[in-house]
Amino acid sequence: MQKTLLGASAFAGLSVASTSHAKVENPKKSLEPEVTNEVDILVVGSGSAGTTAAIQAGRAGAKTLLMERNSQLGGTTTTGGVAYPGLFDAWGKQVISGIGWELVKESVELDGGKFPDFSKVPRVHHHNQIHINQFLYSILAEEKCQEAGVEIAYYEFPTALTQTENGWQVDCMGFGTKRRVICKQIVDCTGGAEVVGLLGLERLRGEERQPGSYLFKIGDPHNPASSQLRRLYVHGADSTNSRTVTLANLTGRKTILSRVRNSKERLMHLQPETGFRESFRIIGNTVITVQDYTSGRHFEDAVSYAFYPVDLHTRTGVKPKPLKRGIVPTVPLSSLIPKGSKNIIVAGRCISSDRLANSALRVQAACMGMGQAA
Repeated sequence: MQKTLLGASAFAGLSVASTSHAKVENPKKSLEPEVTNEVDILVVGSGSAGTTAAIQAGRAGAKTLLMERNSQLGGTTTTGGVAYPGLFDAWGKQVISGIGWELVKESVELDGGKFPDFSKVPRVHHHNQIHINQFLYSILAEEKCQEAGVEIAYYEFPTALTQTENGWQVDCMGFGTKRRVICKQIVDCTGGAEVVGLLGLERLRGEERQPGSYLFKIGDPHNPASSQLRRLYVHGADSTNSRTVTLANLTGRKTILSRVRNSKERLMHLQPETGFRESFRIIGNTVITVQDYTSGRHFEDAVSYAFYPVDLHTRTGVKPKPLKRGIVPTVPLSSLIPKGSKNIIVAGRCISSDRLANSALRVQAACMGMGQAA
């Protein structure tokens, strides 16, 4: 399948080899402009953390709605194009499993891919990241959500929240849709703790931010396998709001277009948007420090492991700082709970942590573990 997809991308637009058909069954209620959902759990954001959080909630029997403002599940893995998640292993043993690993494993197997040998400690950490087909991953994630009874709402986002006696009333907006969600619990997996921000709860972000990355491929259209994944650092990329994200995307695409014109190479692949490494973080009941992380502190309320070098990207690049042998950090539940909050929890990159700790905690495997725990 990998070869087929590459070949198709090389000659996209030249011809259509065949046409298949699928029929959408639209119930009348889906055409109504206003809808109300009563659910147990509302998960906002469907990246590495949000997808696993929703599937876990659904499998546990909770009525769950997963809300995503984009068109697919997976976040960094799919929309961002970082289709080589990690790290699931540490020092020769697997330390993160669960739903995230289940998704990654099935994606690799369905695509005919290979896994690293986790029994060996690699010379550099990225050798144990797992290359997957991002398109399959997204579709498999949808399938698992639907099997778990999770309702998916694309192209929507909360606009107002009201605390109720038993949870929340969340007013949401999508094009052609006004949705009111009555829920008991919110899981904020937006990456920048955007629901927490709507509530006016405190968030943390420094003036300096790591560059975003725009991923693309350029190469020879007659030899698509020769094209290499390229990374463009988008300095100053800011995920604060729709306007700053728009500016980051326009800047990235303009730069890539200039490169294609100058190099005379063929643009083989382009992700739809910039990937962001750093945004708002919550101030939780526990703030994980880089000392906590690099010492492998085992928190009493630990719910998951995390394993990755301290990985702060700067204007000049990145020099990962590996953990000392035998160290496996943990993620405490209290770092996922915003201080002063009720009936809301976060998972993913917005975890309560200092900047250096967050540079390691933000990666996909750790976020998958947090999401399932939340």
